[in-house]
Amino acid sequence: MAATPPQILAIDLGTSAMKAALVAADGTVTGWAERPVPLRVLPGGGAEQDPLAWWAALGQVAAELGRAHPERMSAVGTVCASTQGEGTIAVDAAGQPLTGCISWLDMRGAPHLRRQFGGFPAYQGMSVRRIARWLRLTGGMPSPTGKDPAAHMLLVRDELPQVYARTASFLNVLDWINLRLTGRTVATVDSILTSWVTDNRRPGDIRYSPALVADCGIDRDRLPPIVACTDVIGTLTPAAAAHLGLPETVRVVAGAIDTTAAAIGAGTTGDRQPHLYVGTSSWIAAHVPRKKTDIAAGIASVPCAIGDRYLMTALQATAGANLTWLRDKIVEYDDPLLGPGHLSRDEGTIFDAFDRIIPTVPPGARGVLYTPWLYGERAPVDDPNLRAAFVNISLDTNRSDLLRAVFEGVAVNTRWLTTAVDRFLGTPVTSMSITGGGALSDSWCQIFADVLGVEIRRDAQPLAVNVRGAGWIGAVGTGQLTFADIPTLMRTDRVFAPTPAHRATYDELYATYRELHQRLAPVYRRLNRPRRPTGAG
Repeated sequence: MAATPPQILAIDLGTSAMKAALVAADGTVTGWAERPVPLRVLPGGGAEQDPLAWWAALGQVAAELGRAHPERMSAVGTVCASTQGEGTIAVDAAGQPLTGCISWLDMRGAPHLRRQFGGFPAYQGMSVRRIARWLRLTGGMPSPTGKDPAAHMLLVRDELPQVYARTASFLNVLDWINLRLTGRTVATVDSILTSWVTDNRRPGDIRYSPALVADCGIDRDRLPPIVACTDVIGTLTPAAAAHLGLPETVRVVAGAIDTTAAAIGAGTTGDRQPHLYVGTSSWIAAHVPRKKTDIAAGIASVPCAIGDRYLMTALQATAGANLTWLRDKIVEYDDPLLGPGHLSRDEGTIFDAFDRIIPTVPPGARGVLYTPWLYGERAPVDDPNLRAAFVNISLDTNRSDLLRAVFEGVAVNTRWLTTAVDRFLGTPVTSMSITGGGALSDSWCQIFADVLGVEIRRDAQPLAVNVRGAGWIGAVGTGQLTFADIPTLMRTDRVFAPTPAHRATYDELYATYRELHQRLAPVYRRLNRPRRPTGAG
């Protein structure tokens, strides 16, 4: 019997679940375990998670993998994590959390951000002079919504001063997991990004900017040391080893936040090799050799797992969320789609059912158009006021038409995004890897190919992209392979070529879509402007 190859315990912590798998250096993913993790929605725009609940869930998924795959679990020599980003946890000198994790959904820090960084002239409440410096040094700027650590830390400083006084470090989600694994307090080059205090102009030398740190309102000693994503940051503490059922000699590689890890897990480690991730939200990302920001389109290249490169990410706010909305808010629960033997709430099965419906409707959804802006948009326009709409519904329109229109609407919005990506990369995209839960749909993959007019290569295991990315980062960090090796290890299960006969239909649909945006954007600004409470003087 062949010896079991060395394994990486790859952790994938999202907003809804803690997941883990065993990954070999060749990309083979064995086992899959997950546990849900709760999200607390608080008054005033707050959203928090319990870091200790994450840790408990990690122990549970590791134990499940150990029971199901004891030989492979015994071959684990490395642990590496991919996590959600833009969360903030205040920890004391002993590493204990003083707060819940202030989530990337939490907007309570927005007014504190404006107070800290205001000035004249201002854009979205922040000094134009400061914005120019952020763009020059970091490639981006704090979100005016208050949804990133720059605002979260100010929220703790201003509203929880006793907690701030006891805070030894502010940690992102990945950083806290690494602290529990190794006892070491560090931030990675990508986890620290949205604190907006680093000089990112040299990819191999990401460091704190004294000017940005002095201006951020947070004491320098509360910001952790910065390491590369591939650095081995230590071995498991005795407590962590016991929790995971692994030896204390297991090494821990720093890992990455989810978008960074997905770019590795998608196999797109070469320059200007894009991948399309389709999940609740979606993005197009590609590694590039230089730092760059397209302010108008909201696209930037930022530090990533590959030490001498940056990662361009163009984010679409809602993709699969449109299907979830359609399923949960439009399709009734006694519908045959959701009945026994037809459709469960499992992600794979829902796409099987949708794939039986989509081919019954011709391209163009019999004239129905859908704009997928359920939660505003991020790129290629940053407009939180945009909203979704069905256009051109008639008495002849049926539910199947609406379903195809939703699939096409997300794809058409992605084509709009791709025009900005082409400009950013300096070359037209002609082929793209697709991954994430949305790639499970054959119909959606074909629609993306037809609407974008490019070849779409589907990841053979699209739901495993983040654990595979974490596994490969761990393998690179421990010398088992290089990033240049990864494209040859990537497995594609099908290639979807554009259908020439559908090109004219989708060109016309795209032109109409752009016109709809121009006409509807002012309407949405009026409809969604902040309103004074009834009876206000």
